[in-house]
Amino acid sequence: MSARIQNHRNRAQTRLDTAPLREFTARFATAEEIENWDKHVTANPNGGNMLQSAAYASVKNGSGWKVRFLVLESEGSTSYNLVLEKKFPVLGRLWYLIKGPDLQSAADLKRALEACAAFVRSQKLNVFTIKIEPDVVDSEDARARLAAAHLVKAPNIQSNDSTALLDISGTGEEVFKAISSRARNAIRRAEREGCQVVRQEQGPETYRALYDLMADTVKAKGSMPLRSYDYYARFWDEFCNRGQGNFFFAYEDGKPSVGAFVINYGAKATYKDGGSTQNRKQYGDSHLVQWAAISRMQELGCTEYDFCGTPPSSRIKDKSHNLYGMGMFKTSFTKTVTDFVGCYDYVLAPLKHRLWVNGGEKVFRRIETARTGQQFY
Repeated sequence: MSARIQNHRNRAQTRLDTAPLREFTARFATAEEIENWDKHVTANPNGGNMLQSAAYASVKNGSGWKVRFLVLESEGSTSYNLVLEKKFPVLGRLWYLIKGPDLQSAADLKRALEACAAFVRSQKLNVFTIKIEPDVVDSEDARARLAAAHLVKAPNIQSNDSTALLDISGTGEEVFKAISSRARNAIRRAEREGCQVVRQEQGPETYRALYDLMADTVKAKGSMPLRSYDYYARFWDEFCNRGQGNFFFAYEDGKPSVGAFVINYGAKATYKDGGSTQNRKQYGDSHLVQWAAISRMQELGCTEYDFCGTPPSSRIKDKSHNLYGMGMFKTSFTKTVTDFVGCYDYVLAPLKHRLWVNGGEKVFRRIETARTGQQFY
């Protein structure tokens, strides 16, 4: 994480840690708020997250999850959060606040979750657990606050709970100087040798080209599971239709050799999907693709670039980690890895939660995957 981003979050944390705990209320969003959802989410205390967006809500709605739009309010602060809801026999409903709740401080978690619990009970929704994964940077203090909020650690779900973040708020020259000499040299060499990056429009031809590159990478490196082509096509469509999706390609011998899909959402850019052919002749093409994406994101007003997934900071140099190669590439742009606290459960029905963690989740995930052929979350 850049010094600018970290200092901003540290100052906000210090101010709020000395303030009295704030009271929260929870409610569902109005029709007007849902209509203007992205405008509200990107005005959240931490700027929201592309996985809380209207595009992502459209992707997930009807795919085994029910989408709900939740508003948390306290004096002088409003937070808009996407909730994915799934209903199970015997247990009731699971709520998943994906990449949320978005709050000013970890100190707000306890009261905000108490408000969520009071709300779901008042609505008789039969929610047995609220699963959260706020973008709170991991630290001893953060873990203490999570424990004080009676949260239980759960397995992480999203790939960017540890990630490389690049501050792109400066000029292009300033950002270029901030990345490593290895990345700068790769970009310059690729440019000298005539490599060019092409921005391509949405559509089946573009989608298939990127998906094939992603499949090549997964086959060669087995870094992470690949969803179906239909899932990605819908995902890319939803973001592109809202002007939030961008495709970048490099070519070798007339064929796509490196591809990337990058999302601009508010002030945050996210390198969401990418892939490449193996044993390429061009040197530095993957770095040049990222540099072209970063430059475009600056033009669109983004100030932070999330490379979306690395090993945890404690394992960044561990060659046995499945994301080792990706981590080495991404940290050539930004030296530090940011670890967020990851996923936690806020338990509303202890017995049902025990059934869930002691085999229920595993069984339901197996059934869901067998039924749909898709990943559970």
